[in-house]
Amino acid sequence: MSVTPPGPLGDPLFGNGRQFADDPFGFLRACADSYGDVVRLDLGPRETYLLTNPADVERVLVADAERYRKPQFGDDAMDTLLGDGLLMSEGETWQRQRKLANPAFHNRRIGALAGVMADHAESHVADWEDGDVVDLQLELARLTVKIIVTAMFGADIDDEEVKTVQENLEPLGARFEPDPRRYLIPDWLPTRENREFDAAIDTLESVIDGIVERRRGTERDPSVDPAGPDGTGVRGPPGDPDADLPMDLLSVLLRARDRGEQTDENLRDELVTMLLAGHDTTALALTYAFYLLSNHPEARERVEGEAEEAVSGGSLTAGAVRDMDYTERVLNESMRLYPPVYTLFREPKLDVKLGGYRIPEGSALMVSQWVIHRSERWYDDPEAFDPDRWTPERRIQRPRFAYFPFGGGPRHCIGKAFSLLEAKIILATVCSRFELDYEGPSLALRGSLTMHPNHPVPMRIRER
Repeated sequence: MSVTPPGPLGDPLFGNGRQFADDPFGFLRACADSYGDVVRLDLGPRETYLLTNPADVERVLVADAERYRKPQFGDDAMDTLLGDGLLMSEGETWQRQRKLANPAFHNRRIGALAGVMADHAESHVADWEDGDVVDLQLELARLTVKIIVTAMFGADIDDEEVKTVQENLEPLGARFEPDPRRYLIPDWLPTRENREFDAAIDTLESVIDGIVERRRGTERDPSVDPAGPDGTGVRGPPGDPDADLPMDLLSVLLRARDRGEQTDENLRDELVTMLLAGHDTTALALTYAFYLLSNHPEARERVEGEAEEAVSGGSLTAGAVRDMDYTERVLNESMRLYPPVYTLFREPKLDVKLGGYRIPEGSALMVSQWVIHRSERWYDDPEAFDPDRWTPERRIQRPRFAYFPFGGGPRHCIGKAFSLLEAKIILATVCSRFELDYEGPSLALRGSLTMHPNHPVPMRIRER
């Protein structure tokens, strides 16, 4: 057995960096098809290993999770953007922040937010008219920004602030697109890209500061929690001094800061992380779901039928959308084909053995949803859109980590339940009233922190 995993040849200066930057999705899949369970890549200043077997992914994310950490790539941009928020923190810092955030994501509280989500969705589509063409990804991103700010920050955000957030996402995203030359350029060098990135962060932080300022002094007022002060949302355990206080994330963090358990920097990191991660992935998942439904009218008709049933009682509730079984299968299949988070990274804290190979401490492990979700090893006809592959009978035939759009293990996405409820409510709101027909070119993708369409997503609105 070879000591070193196989992998593609690269050029002397950039290794495989140019191949990855030119087409990250095609390159990763070609590597998986050609080299097997563990693929050695040269993508920058450290050795990188692509894992393509769900059994190895489960070991890294779940069974042996304590042996791995989030890697540092010698690039300060991620730390500058997200700091010690939940996505990037480690050890005791992560454990403390996760424990603080948990009440805001309790299942009972999430269920109580259904009305807030539905109200925002109804308000957003109220101005849509038959025959209009909209850039759907942009429309959905604006909607999900409003929902995350109301639900998790206990505040409203006006259209101008939403526009500011959206305008500054482009330079932020561009900073994380694959580019092998970036390792040669220090972050402190005042290049145009670095200046635009820093300016976008400053602008985004100013929006966050405005929201926090509006909330100062209200973190002990139960009426600011959109889950409601009437007991429908979660409260703390008996005897907890915060038991009857609002449990939106910003209230929780403000009270922790008052107790000396959070700094202003901690607060900023968590809010930026929540604002970006909390709206972008859901908007993208919905964009791809609507795109696929527009190309599969029979599936769209079934979703429309479930949507009509869900809204038939008047207002949308968590219970009503919970019964949208086929719609949930559509979402699962959409996130299989187009996972918004298309790859995760981990770093072994010590030498480990995976797939029969020794993986050295400090290397980068890449576990790619894009690769595994589209592998014919785990899926019949993997390129086809088939929501029925998510029936219980078919799903149980696949390895657990043949599908992991929300990650897995201790660091699985804390917002999974929130995102799925939000997505079903938005689908029910739209599909009960409209059909969306895609009128753009063949879908092209670009990789950044998340997987985005590489062009606008024009949809023509048709009233049903």
